[in-house]
Amino acid sequence: MDIREYFATHEGTGILSTADGAGAVNAALYSKPKCMEEGTIAFIMNDKLSHKNVQENPKAAYLFIEKGSKREGIRLYLEKIREEENLDIIEQFRSHGTHKTDAPDKKLFLVYFRIVRVRPLVD
Repeated sequence: MDIREYFATHEGTGILSTADGAGAVNAALYSKPKCMEEGTIAFIMNDKLSHKNVQENPKAAYLFIEKGSKREGIRLYLEKIREEENLDIIEQFRSHGTHKTDAPDKKLFLVYFRIVRVRPLVD
């Protein structure tokens, strides 16, 4: 599956699930990922629970439910490979707003994940 093409041609709702080092799970609404080189995606993350979790446990799952459907979409199984804190680089990937209008103490991260496995939303 061409992930870049899929996200360019589908609208919907995304949910990123992470877990901390002890296995406590969190799920959060996330926009579509930024598609990087083949097999790699990235999310802009605030300095909140999802980001904290991937510091302790690099594995995550992203569910994308296609607009107008309850059963169409994909599941991405992910593993964090690195992150970026440079706001000029993060700015290139933001779809709205700018770091210049964010609260002065707001921290953002561009977190890169390797796609381990792709599955349909419903098998």
